[in-house]
Amino acid sequence: MARRSGDAWARVIAALRASPAAFVARAGAEALAAELLSELRSERLSEPTKVSLLSVIMELPTQLWPDPTTAEAAASTLLDTLALLPPRPVAFRRPLLLATTSVLAACGALGPASAATSRLLHMLLRAAAGRATGREERALQATACECLRELESCHPGLLACQLGLLRALQDTLGTQAHCLLFVLTLRNALGTLARVGTQAPMGLQGLLTTRTGPQHGEGQAWDWNLEAPGVQWPGPWNCTLAREEPSGQEGDWPEPVAGPLDLTPPEARELRAAVSQLLDASYLLTPPAQAQMLQQLSQVLRAVRGQPPALLKPQLVRLLGTARVSLLHAVLASKDAFGEALFTAQDEALLLRRLVGAAQHPALPPPARLFYLHCLLHFPENWPLGPAGEEGAPVLLTPSLATGLLPSLLQDPPDLLARLHLLCLLCGEELGADGNRDCQGTEDQALGYLQELLASLRQGAAQPGGPRSSATLCFRASYLATRCLASHPGALAQLTKGLAELYQARPCLAPHFVDLLEQAGEVLAEPLGKALQQVAVAGTGGAQALQWHLQILTKVAGGQPLGPTLAFLWAALGQTGDWAWEQALLGACRALLRGTGLIRAQPRDLANLLQELARGLDDPDSRDRGRLYYNLFTHLSGSKLGSALGPTRSMPMLCSSLVEENEGFASSLTVQEAQAPLQLKRVPQQAKGPPVVLGLTVEASEILYSLELRFRVLGPHYEPLEAIRVPCLRPGASPKLLLLPLEPRRPYPALLDISVLYATPSGLTCYAQLPSLPVAFADLFLPLPSSSLDGTHPHTFHELWASCLPGGAESCMWGPWQGQALETLVTKHWEPFVMSAMPPTSYQVAICLPPSSQLLLHLEAVGEDGVRVTLRTDDWAILPLAGEYLRGLGAAA
Repeated sequence: MARRSGDAWARVIAALRASPAAFVARAGAEALAAELLSELRSERLSEPTKVSLLSVIMELPTQLWPDPTTAEAAASTLLDTLALLPPRPVAFRRPLLLATTSVLAACGALGPASAATSRLLHMLLRAAAGRATGREERALQATACECLRELESCHPGLLACQLGLLRALQDTLGTQAHCLLFVLTLRNALGTLARVGTQAPMGLQGLLTTRTGPQHGEGQAWDWNLEAPGVQWPGPWNCTLAREEPSGQEGDWPEPVAGPLDLTPPEARELRAAVSQLLDASYLLTPPAQAQMLQQLSQVLRAVRGQPPALLKPQLVRLLGTARVSLLHAVLASKDAFGEALFTAQDEALLLRRLVGAAQHPALPPPARLFYLHCLLHFPENWPLGPAGEEGAPVLLTPSLATGLLPSLLQDPPDLLARLHLLCLLCGEELGADGNRDCQGTEDQALGYLQELLASLRQGAAQPGGPRSSATLCFRASYLATRCLASHPGALAQLTKGLAELYQARPCLAPHFVDLLEQAGEVLAEPLGKALQQVAVAGTGGAQALQWHLQILTKVAGGQPLGPTLAFLWAALGQTGDWAWEQALLGACRALLRGTGLIRAQPRDLANLLQELARGLDDPDSRDRGRLYYNLFTHLSGSKLGSALGPTRSMPMLCSSLVEENEGFASSLTVQEAQAPLQLKRVPQQAKGPPVVLGLTVEASEILYSLELRFRVLGPHYEPLEAIRVPCLRPGASPKLLLLPLEPRRPYPALLDISVLYATPSGLTCYAQLPSLPVAFADLFLPLPSSSLDGTHPHTFHELWASCLPGGAESCMWGPWQGQALETLVTKHWEPFVMSAMPPTSYQVAICLPPSSQLLLHLEAVGEDGVRVTLRTDDWAILPLAGEYLRGLGAAA
């Protein structure tokens, strides 16, 4: 294959980036990856072209090397290419380091057994600790630190043993890259020390003061035993201030997995010194780097028990007046983390005034003003009113202070909605629970302004032919007002009245109303649904609005009086329409049928309507659907009818509406796959005789009926197993014991695949898959059958021992049991099988393995050295299994 030129590679890279998966599939991942690695050593290509090739490797490592083995080989090739470069500064070194790090990290090839990982870590640590006199060398040093940060982020705790060296580098060099690397390693080391506890090779003081690197020897510069993938910390831009979930959910900063770390006084002093050292250096960092460092230092102090956050106070006071969004976000995140332990009431008031002023500053760009508004909406207060997680405006933010933040129709939609949200929160707090205002003046004006603004938005949405954005903005604002004023009937009634007038003026907004009813919940569903039904059954808009009225009735008719809706549907039936109109009419009828409390009020009228639909609709599919509704209505009770027509677990899009409606009805008649609400456990059983019996207990977390437990042995070595049936299971009852007989064809271990079929109190039949259960070799042990003790069979251990050869096999092994351990072992595992014994030094054990095998053990203590175990069996195929079983007992000892 001819080598490509630089222009050819440019075209290849463009095609690859346009459609990576298709290009790799067409060219072949292995061939393309090999060509890329080969061209990196070519002298025909220019350095910029090689950098472009490395950028492709960094962007698509998993497509080029899908498994860790090939990724390891590719990383080794990249490191070999790096070693061939001349010692003088070359810009090509930096992308090579980045590409190698990306391949190892993205493809899962990092690990203690990876030679490429070890080479890369040594190389990066030497580059980060080396002297940097020129511009290119300083850039290489920063790149090495970035690569180490990436590896440390992938495997927290990996560089913990290099904390002392990284601290020294941060102290002497003081670059931004070294500071960020040190604080990240310190944070992860604390989390890892909290996890491993006393198993750590050294404490925090030792980690911070030991300053050895790879240049001091060939030993490991890192400890993979400290690497802790389970310790997850948030990224530098975790927007905790913009969270919607209550406190304690996934938006909060996580604490270390094992809880705060307890430090000795010397370790605490070293930690405070390291934190102070980082804070002193933070003045020289860029604002995003300062914000990242402050967040990670906050996590450092939270990870240690008894460390006051006052160390951060000088820095945070300096940043209270910052104009940098990233730094202000870091300040607010620290306030969220530490509260009154770090911020006084005066600090809180100053921050609020700062946010209010910035949110209305005309010189700031719209995204920045929107950020400040969201900070006000999610302001972390020291002592918030109300339960944790409840939405509300800050206590110190009064309507008079927020006067400049009033929303206006001239603002951009995001800005308008954020300001309106804040105004709704302020108005909601100033209204009493009965809808009356607690005070007059500014609060009256704020509520009046809010109502006027919502009315203006509705007026804009009601304009015929108006843009869709106006309607969307109106309904988003209405949703915010509904959520904030939900407990105030007076304000909610005025909003409901305005929305009903909007629908009357423009029925084509029916889809927006349906969405609002779904999102707003019960607080708006009943009053707004009633108002919309009244408008719809009045027939506003004539025949052109009929489809929109049917859509509204489909949503609200089930919970409203039946008479007006039936009259409207009879009137609509007299008009002709296409297939979509017929489906909308049938959808409204279905909503009536699902209203189980109302459909029996006028059964004859509804039955006549359904019968007329079954006869008079034009489309055969629609007539069949009407006939189905009529039969269901006349033959099922209200509760069963609601269940049959209710929503199913999954609602596929089907071509036939009849089949779609049958989905809900069929869910009551077909088997539903579900998560098993029961637990199956093994219980030990005394071996008595054939057949082998497994003891199982079953417990349920809810009431279940007619259970059928089905067992299937994976493999050909067992006979099929019978199902076990249980009439009923109730939660809280004592576990029910089940006995499962096994019939092995060969005495081999196996795995049981278990499923269960059961009925629920609601009448559904469900199927669930349970976790598999192993059948161990020892589970098959049985005592010798009584036929072995009559006159025609050997009846002593010596006779059994002799009968195993020459057709069987014999083996010897050593066991680590000393003293009373042998007697304890026999009593625990082989007591039913002992034929003769001279406790505590000699035992003769005979075990029957179905269907017809024997295993004989002769155990004899040899002084203090252990136990000599001699095995003999008439079936040589079970000898490896017996040896593995005995070695397992020895390892457990």
